Amino acid sequence: MANGRILIAGGGIGGLTAALCLAEAGFEVALFEQAAEFGEIGAGIQLSPNCSRVLHHLGLEAALKACAFLPEGTEFRAWKSGKVIGSSVLGQAVREHYGFPYYHIHRGDLVRVLVAAAERSSAIELNTASEVTGFEPDGRVRVAVGGASGTASGAVHEGDALIGADGIHSAVRAQLFGDDAPRFTGNVAWRALVPSERLPVGLVRPMATAWWGPRKHFVHYYLRSGTLVNCVCVVEKTGWEVESWTERGDFDELKSDFAGWHEDIQALIDNMDRNSLYKWALHDRAPMPRWGGGAVTLLGDACHPTLPFMAQGAAIAIEDAAVLARSLAADDSVPAGLQRYEDLRRQRTAGIQNGSRRNAKLFHFTGVKAWLRDRAAKRAAGRTTDGLFRYDALNAAMPAE
Repeated sequence: MANGRILIAGGGIGGLTAALCLAEAGFEVALFEQAAEFGEIGAGIQLSPNCSRVLHHLGLEAALKACAFLPEGTEFRAWKSGKVIGSSVLGQAVREHYGFPYYHIHRGDLVRVLVAAAERSSAIELNTASEVTGFEPDGRVRVAVGGASGTASGAVHEGDALIGADGIHSAVRAQLFGDDAPRFTGNVAWRALVPSERLPVGLVRPMATAWWGPRKHFVHYYLRSGTLVNCVCVVEKTGWEVESWTERGDFDELKSDFAGWHEDIQALIDNMDRNSLYKWALHDRAPMPRWGGGAVTLLGDACHPTLPFMAQGAAIAIEDAAVLARSLAADDSVPAGLQRYEDLRRQRTAGIQNGSRRNAKLFHFTGVKAWLRDRAAKRAAGRTTDGLFRYDALNAAMPAE
Protein backbone atom coordinates (compact mmCIF):
# COMPACT_ATOMS: atom_id res chain seq x y z
CA MET A 1 0.00 0.00 0.00
CA ALA A 2 1.99 2.96 -1.25
CA ASN A 3 -0.89 5.46 -1.04
CA GLY A 4 -3.90 6.29 1.10
CA ARG A 5 -4.81 8.83 3.76
CA ILE A 6 -3.35 8.45 7.25
CA LEU A 7 -4.65 10.37 10.27
CA ILE A 8 -2.27 11.22 13.12
CA ALA A 9 -3.34 12.33 16.58
CA GLY A 10 -0.59 14.43 18.16
CA GLY A 11 1.89 16.94 16.80
CA GLY A 12 4.91 16.28 18.95
CA ILE A 13 8.23 14.86 17.79
CA GLY A 14 6.85 11.39 17.06
CA GLY A 15 3.71 12.55 15.26
CA LEU A 16 5.50 15.10 13.09
CA THR A 17 8.26 12.66 12.15
CA ALA A 18 5.63 10.05 11.30
CA ALA A 19 3.89 12.56 9.03
CA LEU A 20 7.15 13.24 7.18
CA CYS A 21 8.02 9.56 6.85
CA LEU A 22 4.53 8.65 5.64
CA ALA A 23 4.52 11.49 3.09
CA GLU A 24 7.94 10.40 1.86
CA ALA A 25 6.53 6.87 1.41
CA GLY A 26 3.67 8.15 -0.77
CA PHE A 27 0.79 8.66 1.68
CA GLU A 28 -1.41 11.67 2.28
CA VAL A 29 -1.38 12.70 5.94
CA ALA A 30 -3.72 14.74 8.14
CA LEU A 31 -2.22 15.57 11.53
CA PHE A 32 -4.21 16.94 14.48
CA GLU A 33 -2.51 18.80 17.33
CA GLN A 34 -4.50 19.73 20.42
CA ALA A 35 -2.54 22.93 21.18
CA ALA A 36 -3.25 26.18 19.41
CA GLU A 37 0.26 26.16 17.94
CA PHE A 38 3.08 23.68 17.53
CA GLY A 39 5.66 23.72 20.28
CA GLU A 40 7.28 21.40 22.76
CA ILE A 41 7.27 21.97 26.49
CA GLY A 42 10.64 20.94 27.85
CA ALA A 43 14.23 21.66 27.14
CA GLY A 44 17.05 19.48 25.85
CA ILE A 45 17.00 16.03 24.32
CA GLN A 46 19.69 13.80 22.88
CA LEU A 47 19.46 12.41 19.35
CA SER A 48 21.73 9.41 18.86
CA PRO A 49 22.71 7.94 15.45
CA ASN A 50 19.83 5.45 15.47
CA CYS A 51 17.42 8.36 15.04
CA SER A 52 19.59 10.98 13.35
CA ARG A 53 19.86 8.60 10.37
CA VAL A 54 16.07 8.95 9.97
CA LEU A 55 16.17 12.74 10.27
CA HIS A 56 19.02 13.01 7.77
CA HIS A 57 17.13 10.73 5.37
CA LEU A 58 14.26 13.23 5.56
CA GLY A 59 16.65 15.98 4.43
CA LEU A 60 16.96 17.74 7.80
CA GLU A 61 20.73 17.61 8.32
CA ALA A 62 21.42 21.28 7.54
CA ALA A 63 18.53 22.49 9.69
CA LEU A 64 19.66 20.35 12.62
CA LYS A 65 23.25 21.51 12.41
CA ALA A 66 22.09 25.13 12.47
CA CYS A 67 20.45 24.80 15.90
CA ALA A 68 21.94 21.76 17.64
CA PHE A 69 25.17 21.02 19.50
CA LEU A 70 27.56 18.20 18.62
CA PRO A 71 28.99 16.73 21.86
CA GLU A 72 32.46 15.24 21.93
CA GLY A 73 31.58 12.49 24.40
CA THR A 74 29.82 11.37 27.54
CA GLU A 75 31.18 11.12 31.04
CA PHE A 76 30.07 10.04 34.50
CA ARG A 77 31.33 11.87 37.58
CA ALA A 78 31.23 11.36 41.33
CA TRP A 79 28.73 13.68 43.00
CA LYS A 80 31.06 15.22 45.58
CA SER A 81 34.64 14.91 44.34
CA GLY A 82 33.92 15.42 40.62
CA LYS A 83 36.17 12.46 39.81
CA VAL A 84 35.49 10.95 36.37
CA ILE A 85 34.04 7.45 36.84
CA GLY A 86 33.84 6.55 33.17
CA SER A 87 33.62 8.14 29.74
CA SER A 88 33.04 7.38 26.09
CA VAL A 89 33.73 9.19 22.84
CA LEU A 90 31.07 10.71 20.58
CA GLY A 91 31.78 13.46 18.03
CA GLN A 92 33.51 12.46 14.82
CA ALA A 93 34.20 8.94 16.12
CA VAL A 94 30.47 8.18 16.30
CA ARG A 95 29.88 9.72 12.88
CA GLU A 96 32.61 7.56 11.36
CA HIS A 97 31.50 4.37 13.12
CA TYR A 98 27.73 4.60 12.61
CA GLY A 99 27.49 6.99 9.67
CA PHE A 100 25.41 9.58 11.51
CA PRO A 101 26.05 12.12 14.27
CA TYR A 102 24.96 12.49 17.87
CA TYR A 103 23.09 15.74 18.56
CA HIS A 104 22.02 17.69 21.62
CA ILE A 105 19.02 19.84 20.72
CA HIS A 106 16.27 21.85 22.35
CA ARG A 107 12.90 20.13 21.94
CA GLY A 108 11.35 23.34 20.66
CA ASP A 109 14.06 23.69 18.01
CA LEU A 110 13.52 20.14 16.77
CA VAL A 111 9.76 20.68 16.59
CA ARG A 112 10.30 23.85 14.56
CA VAL A 113 12.54 21.96 12.13
CA LEU A 114 9.93 19.21 11.74
CA VAL A 115 7.02 21.63 11.32
CA ALA A 116 8.88 23.63 8.69
CA ALA A 117 9.56 20.44 6.73
CA ALA A 118 5.93 19.34 7.04
CA GLU A 119 4.70 22.73 5.83
CA ARG A 120 6.81 22.34 2.70
CA SER A 121 5.10 19.04 1.86
CA SER A 122 1.94 19.15 -0.24
CA ALA A 123 1.04 15.71 1.12
CA ILE A 124 0.75 16.85 4.75
CA GLU A 125 -2.18 18.74 6.26
CA LEU A 126 -1.41 20.27 9.66
CA ASN A 127 -4.30 21.10 12.00
CA THR A 128 -3.77 22.92 15.31
CA ALA A 129 -6.37 23.55 18.05
CA SER A 130 -7.69 20.13 17.02
CA GLU A 131 -8.03 17.33 19.54
CA VAL A 132 -8.91 13.80 18.46
CA THR A 133 -11.84 12.99 20.73
CA GLY A 134 -12.82 9.58 19.40
CA PHE A 135 -12.73 7.23 16.46
CA GLU A 136 -14.72 4.47 14.77
CA PRO A 137 -12.45 1.90 13.08
CA ASP A 138 -15.12 0.69 10.65
CA GLY A 139 -13.30 0.12 7.35
CA ARG A 140 -11.96 3.60 6.81
CA VAL A 141 -11.29 5.17 10.19
CA ARG A 142 -13.60 8.05 11.14
CA VAL A 143 -12.16 10.47 13.69
CA ALA A 144 -14.10 13.09 15.63
CA VAL A 145 -12.09 16.24 16.28
CA GLY A 146 -12.78 18.82 18.99
CA GLY A 147 -11.50 22.36 19.40
CA ALA A 148 -8.75 23.57 21.67
CA SER A 149 -11.25 24.22 24.47
CA GLY A 150 -12.24 20.57 24.47
CA THR A 151 -15.70 21.30 23.05
CA ALA A 152 -16.84 19.31 20.05
CA SER A 153 -16.30 21.07 16.76
CA GLY A 154 -18.50 18.69 14.84
CA ALA A 155 -15.68 17.93 12.41
CA VAL A 156 -15.30 14.33 11.31
CA HIS A 157 -12.31 13.18 9.27
CA GLU A 158 -11.85 9.90 7.47
CA GLY A 159 -8.71 8.00 6.68
CA ASP A 160 -7.34 4.55 6.02
CA ALA A 161 -5.52 4.40 9.38
CA LEU A 162 -5.24 6.32 12.65
CA ILE A 163 -1.91 6.72 14.46
CA GLY A 164 -2.16 7.71 18.12
CA ALA A 165 0.98 9.78 18.70
CA ASP A 166 -0.78 11.77 21.41
CA GLY A 167 1.66 11.23 24.23
CA ILE A 168 1.78 9.71 27.66
CA HIS A 169 -1.88 10.54 28.39
CA SER A 170 -3.02 9.24 25.00
CA ALA A 171 -6.76 9.50 24.31
CA VAL A 172 -6.37 7.00 21.45
CA ARG A 173 -4.78 4.45 23.80
CA ALA A 174 -7.55 5.04 26.35
CA GLN A 175 -10.24 4.27 23.76
CA LEU A 176 -8.36 1.18 22.60
CA PHE A 177 -7.47 -0.31 25.96
CA GLY A 178 -8.98 1.82 28.72
CA ASP A 179 -7.18 4.17 31.08
CA ASP A 180 -3.84 2.85 32.31
CA ALA A 181 -2.61 2.93 35.88
CA PRO A 182 0.94 4.32 35.96
CA ARG A 183 3.22 3.58 38.91
CA PHE A 184 5.10 6.38 40.64
CA THR A 185 8.78 5.46 40.62
CA GLY A 186 9.72 7.41 43.73
CA ASN A 187 11.77 9.81 41.57
CA VAL A 188 11.09 13.49 40.98
CA ALA A 189 12.88 15.18 38.07
CA TRP A 190 13.85 18.82 37.71
CA ARG A 191 14.81 20.55 34.49
CA ALA A 192 16.20 24.01 33.85
CA LEU A 193 18.33 25.99 31.41
CA VAL A 194 21.49 27.96 32.21
CA PRO A 195 22.71 30.69 29.84
CA SER A 196 26.34 29.77 29.14
CA GLU A 197 27.46 33.40 29.44
CA ARG A 198 26.67 33.27 33.16
CA LEU A 199 29.17 30.46 33.79
CA PRO A 200 32.96 30.51 34.17
CA VAL A 201 34.72 29.52 30.95
CA GLY A 202 35.46 25.79 30.93
CA LEU A 203 33.11 24.84 33.76
CA VAL A 204 30.96 22.80 31.37
CA ARG A 205 32.88 20.59 28.98
CA PRO A 206 31.50 19.77 25.49
CA MET A 207 30.15 16.50 26.87
CA ALA A 208 26.95 14.97 28.16
CA THR A 209 27.89 14.73 31.85
CA ALA A 210 26.03 12.71 34.48
CA TRP A 211 26.94 13.14 38.15
CA TRP A 212 25.99 10.06 40.19
CA GLY A 213 25.17 10.38 43.85
CA PRO A 214 23.30 8.62 46.65
CA ARG A 215 19.63 8.43 45.64
CA LYS A 216 19.93 11.23 43.08
CA HIS A 217 21.81 12.31 39.95
CA PHE A 218 22.41 15.45 37.87
CA VAL A 219 22.86 15.60 34.07
CA HIS A 220 23.98 18.60 32.00
CA TYR A 221 24.93 19.30 28.41
CA TYR A 222 25.07 22.14 25.90
CA LEU A 223 22.25 23.22 23.57
CA ARG A 224 21.92 25.80 20.77
CA SER A 225 25.51 25.80 19.58
CA GLY A 226 26.75 26.02 23.16
CA THR A 227 24.80 29.12 24.22
CA LEU A 228 22.65 27.22 26.74
CA VAL A 229 23.28 24.43 29.22
CA ASN A 230 20.45 21.96 29.75
CA CYS A 231 20.16 20.52 33.27
CA VAL A 232 18.09 17.52 34.35
CA CYS A 233 18.21 16.61 38.04
CA VAL A 234 16.52 13.51 39.49
CA VAL A 235 15.90 12.97 43.20
CA GLU A 236 14.29 10.10 45.09
CA LYS A 237 11.46 11.52 47.14
CA THR A 238 7.83 10.88 47.99
CA GLY A 239 4.79 13.00 48.78
CA TRP A 240 4.58 14.80 45.42
CA GLU A 241 3.45 12.84 42.38
CA VAL A 242 2.32 15.34 39.73
CA GLU A 243 3.03 13.92 36.26
CA SER A 244 3.20 17.14 34.26
CA TRP A 245 5.83 18.85 32.12
CA THR A 246 4.42 22.28 32.94
CA GLU A 247 4.61 22.31 36.75
CA ARG A 248 6.89 25.09 37.99
CA GLY A 249 9.69 24.12 40.36
CA ASP A 250 10.82 25.91 43.50
CA PHE A 251 14.45 27.05 43.36
CA ASP A 252 15.06 26.73 47.11
CA GLU A 253 13.79 23.14 47.08
CA LEU A 254 16.15 22.23 44.24
CA LYS A 255 19.03 23.98 46.00
CA SER A 256 18.31 21.99 49.15
CA ASP A 257 18.08 18.71 47.22
CA PHE A 258 21.68 19.13 45.98
CA ALA A 259 23.25 20.71 49.05
CA GLY A 260 26.78 19.39 49.57
CA TRP A 261 27.30 18.44 45.95
CA HIS A 262 30.35 19.54 43.97
CA GLU A 263 30.96 23.25 43.45
CA ASP A 264 30.33 22.90 39.70
CA ILE A 265 26.81 21.69 40.45
CA GLN A 266 26.29 24.62 42.80
CA ALA A 267 27.41 27.04 40.07
CA LEU A 268 24.95 25.52 37.60
CA ILE A 269 22.07 25.72 40.05
CA ASP A 270 22.88 29.27 41.14
CA ASN A 271 22.96 30.50 37.54
CA MET A 272 19.82 28.76 36.29
CA ASP A 273 17.16 30.76 34.52
CA ARG A 274 14.50 30.43 37.22
CA ASN A 275 11.75 31.01 34.68
CA SER A 276 12.84 27.75 33.00
CA LEU A 277 12.74 25.67 36.21
CA TYR A 278 10.16 22.87 36.18
CA LYS A 279 9.70 19.59 38.01
CA TRP A 280 7.66 16.48 37.38
CA ALA A 281 7.11 13.12 39.05
CA LEU A 282 8.42 10.17 37.06
CA HIS A 283 5.87 7.42 36.51
CA ASP A 284 6.57 4.01 35.04
CA ARG A 285 4.43 1.96 32.70
CA ALA A 286 5.05 -1.66 31.77
CA PRO A 287 5.64 -2.56 28.11
CA MET A 288 2.35 -3.16 26.30
CA PRO A 289 1.67 -6.57 24.70
CA ARG A 290 -0.43 -4.88 21.98
CA TRP A 291 -0.41 -1.36 20.57
CA GLY A 292 -3.58 -1.36 18.50
CA GLY A 293 -6.02 -3.28 16.39
CA GLY A 294 -7.36 -3.14 12.86
CA ALA A 295 -6.60 0.24 11.33
CA VAL A 296 -5.53 1.95 14.58
CA THR A 297 -2.18 1.84 16.37
CA LEU A 298 0.02 3.88 18.70
CA LEU A 299 3.44 5.50 18.42
CA GLY A 300 6.01 6.96 20.81
CA ASP A 301 5.05 7.77 24.40
CA ALA A 302 1.48 6.68 23.71
CA CYS A 303 2.63 3.04 23.64
CA HIS A 304 6.10 2.95 25.22
CA PRO A 305 6.65 5.89 27.61
CA THR A 306 10.24 5.62 28.74
CA LEU A 307 12.02 6.89 31.82
CA PRO A 308 14.78 9.39 30.91
CA PHE A 309 17.73 7.23 31.98
CA MET A 310 18.96 6.07 28.56
CA ALA A 311 18.29 9.31 26.64
CA GLN A 312 16.21 7.36 24.11
CA GLY A 313 12.63 8.61 24.46
CA ALA A 314 12.62 10.89 21.42
CA ALA A 315 14.93 8.55 19.51
CA ILE A 316 12.63 5.55 19.66
CA ALA A 317 9.60 7.65 18.67
CA ILE A 318 11.56 8.74 15.58
CA GLU A 319 12.47 5.10 14.92
CA ASP A 320 8.78 4.19 15.22
CA ALA A 321 7.91 6.74 12.55
CA ALA A 322 10.29 5.25 9.99
CA VAL A 323 9.30 1.64 10.65
CA LEU A 324 5.60 2.51 10.59
CA ALA A 325 5.77 4.24 7.20
CA ARG A 326 7.77 1.47 5.58
CA SER A 327 5.61 -1.27 7.08
CA LEU A 328 2.44 0.33 5.72
CA ALA A 329 4.05 0.84 2.33
CA ALA A 330 5.15 -2.81 2.19
CA ASP A 331 1.69 -4.35 2.78
CA ASP A 332 -1.50 -4.14 0.71
CA SER A 333 -3.58 -4.40 3.88
CA VAL A 334 -3.57 -1.61 6.49
CA PRO A 335 -4.15 -3.98 9.44
CA ALA A 336 -1.33 -6.23 8.20
CA GLY A 337 1.01 -3.27 7.80
CA LEU A 338 0.24 -1.95 11.28
CA GLN A 339 0.66 -5.41 12.78
CA ARG A 340 4.00 -5.72 11.01
CA TYR A 341 5.06 -2.38 12.51
CA GLU A 342 4.10 -3.44 16.02
CA ASP A 343 5.81 -6.81 15.71
CA LEU A 344 9.01 -5.15 14.55
CA ARG A 345 9.04 -2.56 17.33
CA ARG A 346 7.72 -4.15 20.55
CA GLN A 347 10.84 -6.06 21.58
CA ARG A 348 13.25 -3.17 20.99
CA THR A 349 11.14 -0.56 22.73
CA ALA A 350 10.40 -2.87 25.67
CA GLY A 351 14.13 -3.49 26.05
CA ILE A 352 14.77 0.26 26.22
CA GLN A 353 11.91 0.76 28.69
CA ASN A 354 13.31 -1.96 30.93
CA GLY A 355 16.89 -0.74 30.55
CA SER A 356 15.86 2.77 31.55
CA ARG A 357 14.10 1.32 34.58
CA ARG A 358 17.29 -0.51 35.59
CA ASN A 359 19.36 2.64 35.16
CA ALA A 360 17.04 4.51 37.51
CA LYS A 361 18.34 2.25 40.27
CA LEU A 362 21.92 1.98 38.99
CA PHE A 363 22.51 5.75 38.94
CA HIS A 364 21.45 6.10 42.58
CA PHE A 365 23.37 3.26 44.23
CA THR A 366 25.04 3.85 47.58
CA GLY A 367 27.88 2.17 49.46
CA VAL A 368 29.37 -1.05 48.11
CA LYS A 369 26.89 -1.19 45.23
CA ALA A 370 28.04 2.25 44.06
CA TRP A 371 31.71 1.21 44.31
CA LEU A 372 31.08 -1.92 42.21
CA ARG A 373 29.05 0.08 39.69
CA ASP A 374 31.87 2.59 39.28
CA ARG A 375 34.42 -0.15 38.60
CA ALA A 376 32.11 -1.74 36.02
CA ALA A 377 31.52 1.65 34.35
CA LYS A 378 35.24 2.02 33.66
CA ARG A 379 35.32 -1.32 31.87
CA ALA A 380 32.12 -0.76 29.88
CA ALA A 381 33.34 2.51 28.26
CA GLY A 382 30.71 2.86 25.55
CA ARG A 383 30.20 -0.81 24.68
CA THR A 384 26.63 -0.80 26.01
CA THR A 385 25.49 1.75 23.42
CA ASP A 386 26.46 -0.18 20.30
CA GLY A 387 23.16 -2.04 20.05
CA LEU A 388 21.27 1.22 20.44
CA PHE A 389 23.21 3.24 17.89
CA ARG A 390 23.54 0.54 15.22
CA TYR A 391 19.79 0.04 14.76
CA ASP A 392 18.60 0.96 11.26
CA ALA A 393 14.92 1.93 11.34
CA LEU A 394 14.96 2.71 7.62
CA ASN A 395 15.60 -0.92 6.75
CA ALA A 396 13.98 -2.71 9.69
CA ALA A 397 10.76 -3.32 7.74
CA MET A 398 12.50 -4.67 4.66
CA PRO A 399 11.79 -8.40 4.03
CA ALA A 400 14.68 -10.72 4.85
CA GLU A 401 16.59 -11.97 1.83
